[in-house]
Amino acid sequence: MNEPAPLGCTITADGITVRVYCPRSPLVDVELFRRYGDAKGRRIPMIKHPDGIWEAHLETAFIGWHYGFRITPAADTVGFEASDFPVCDPYAHFVTVTNDAAQRPLGRLLPDEPFDWEGDTYVPVPDPRDLVIHETHLKDATAHPSAGVARPGTYAGFTDESGIGGLTHLRRMGFNAVELMPLHLYAYKEPEKNEWNPLGRNHWGYMSTSYFAPEPRYMPGVDAETDETRSSDPATHRAVKEMVKRLHRNGMAVILDVVYNHVSHYDRNPLKYLDKAHYFRLTVDGFHRTESGCGNDLNTENPMARRLILDSLRYWAETFHIDGFRFDLGNLIDTETLRQARDLLKTINPTVVLIAEPWGGGYDTAKFSQLGIASWNDQIRNGVKGSDPIHQRGYLFGTWHPESTRHSLENYVRGTLIGQPNGRFHASAHSVNYLESHDGLTLGDFIRISTDSLGGADQTLSHRQADMLRLGHLFLLTSQGIPMLHAGQEWGRSKGFDHNSYEKDNEVNHLDYTVAQRNPEIVSFTAALIRLRRAMPCLRRSPAEAVRFHSYEDALHLTFTIDGQPSGDRHDVIVSMNANPDTARMLHLPPGYWELMVSGSVASDKPIGRIAGVIEVPPVSGLLLRKSNGISYHGGSTATP
Repeated sequence: MNEPAPLGCTITADGITVRVYCPRSPLVDVELFRRYGDAKGRRIPMIKHPDGIWEAHLETAFIGWHYGFRITPAADTVGFEASDFPVCDPYAHFVTVTNDAAQRPLGRLLPDEPFDWEGDTYVPVPDPRDLVIHETHLKDATAHPSAGVARPGTYAGFTDESGIGGLTHLRRMGFNAVELMPLHLYAYKEPEKNEWNPLGRNHWGYMSTSYFAPEPRYMPGVDAETDETRSSDPATHRAVKEMVKRLHRNGMAVILDVVYNHVSHYDRNPLKYLDKAHYFRLTVDGFHRTESGCGNDLNTENPMARRLILDSLRYWAETFHIDGFRFDLGNLIDTETLRQARDLLKTINPTVVLIAEPWGGGYDTAKFSQLGIASWNDQIRNGVKGSDPIHQRGYLFGTWHPESTRHSLENYVRGTLIGQPNGRFHASAHSVNYLESHDGLTLGDFIRISTDSLGGADQTLSHRQADMLRLGHLFLLTSQGIPMLHAGQEWGRSKGFDHNSYEKDNEVNHLDYTVAQRNPEIVSFTAALIRLRRAMPCLRRSPAEAVRFHSYEDALHLTFTIDGQPSGDRHDVIVSMNANPDTARMLHLPPGYWELMVSGSVASDKPIGRIAGVIEVPPVSGLLLRKSNGISYHGGSTATP
């Protein structure tokens, strides 16, 4: 079967071919502008094919020019939005926009430049449970002066190891995967006066304008507040590639958050004007449906909308060497598109990491698990932390979330498996375990509000609050599945109790690393847990039957043993967690001496003590102990010490 002709701009030695899907218009011209901002361009008629694709062939003399499509309205206007301006090519790799709500995007006729990857391809991820993911916004990671990088808030700044932010911090903590919030060029500004977003900004990037062009806001010298325009140009592409290459050199898989459930709503997004009825889910009157809550929902099951998504994923995987994708509001993407995306990406990179946000017009983690796609596990988040800091708190606070029980918590540790209480996944490798993400209160702020002790401006935590944070991290990093921490969670970051800071490009979101320096014990504790998890296969790859819970008199004293042999770990492990706010519990150890790796506020990847018999588990604290089981990582047996 022949591959369909590529959409967008194709440049060869013989000329330029431009193709666009606009099935209902009776006439489409491509309009060419020598300079962006010219009031009038040169219009060239396009030829329509039976499949609704329009095509024009241009001379190479137009390389470097901007272009858009002049679209004659369809006779049937239901579901067709007319435009009296040139419409951007949704497949354009290079795009220029104005820094206002409309953006006025236009593509640019340029070839993709060659790039020296120096042998780089992808970070192999044969088992996603080996990952410890750090979720972050690219600018926020180094925008604060405390990050100490030369070009803060940029692609280059993220991998600048001269400071303490960005890649330097990721390496110090032991993360081996970074999940970057959206990098597609997006609508940064909204209409100036609106009641839903008084700041009129979309700092996080969840309002995509182009699915093929990387966002130029993260380039040195680009200021979307004061500049008239910004351009995703060849330099932007090079910067993204260089960043990915440097992350790969440091063993860091790169996962990109992608928004294929809706597009930007207030700018001149091209999909609205090419054929709104094809690209969007509409009411019978031709208005946008919006189960996403973002003004519109993409009609992903329609053939050309599905093709757009698949072509975009292919482009980012092949051109930028992206190792994985996280689908925002993934439940709004139809199952067949997800299946085809999985199959396509696995032909490009067999160990591609695929993660879904399993809600949006419903909630269905099992659907993604059946497809072999991981998804965010809100059950472990709610069971351990809670969903409301006043009315629906979880285990960390010595209570039970309405959706969780002691048996639910046991299942969360085993991988939140279907067939067990609150089970959601067919395999633990499909469970992305987290306590904090970009959405909602930070874990630190949740704890501050729940304990009615908001703390000072320096964001330090009280001893009890720090104990809760550490206990949460112990639960998270000893549970089967894929752990994810949001940026700053490792030091109890505060965002001023803002539960949805998507519009703030300021100190609320910018990571202040001086706070990490004021909470060194929490940071070092979390880093040690990450090292332990990565060093010990049983903490991440154990089958459910290898995780055995102790009988208990107190449901808040959670203790389990992990048999290391099924995962090939040379150690067996005991984890004991006590969420009682005031009562210590005693743990009776199995026979023999056990190495103490985590005790209260101290964690290490090297033994901090050796113990037998009985050990106390203080209130709001946990222990991790290990013992050699006589097998070797390299095969054969070893003597038990």
